Amino acid sequence: MSVLTDLRIGETATLIALDLPEAVQNYLMHMGFVPDAQVTALRKAPAGDPTVYAIDGMEIALRRETAESIRVRSNAETSAREIDAELKKIAATSGRADQSEIHEYAGAIR
Repeated sequence: MSVLTDLRIGETATLIALDLPEAVQNYLMHMGFVPDAQVTALRKAPAGDPTVYAIDGMEIALRRETAESIRVRSNAETSAREIDAELKKIAATSGRADQSEIHEYAGAIR
């Protein structure tokens, strides 16, 4: 799990939680910053702060100090977790105690 400031330009993540004062949290939630929303980092100001994010069809600029308090899960991280869960299911149904061969194959695909 990471925070919104960890996103590189063009990268998308799933919003987990807002660790902000209630007034700020409510304001951002009305603009679409709700759990499970998809957030994309679009561009940074020339000085590097604020950063513009796309969420729910809108572009919103947030200062670094605010974005550091918004927890997100990288979509790539989610995919890796889903793959690992699927591999465990396959290994369990095949009756194999040793999953190294399956993981080695999956690692070559990732």
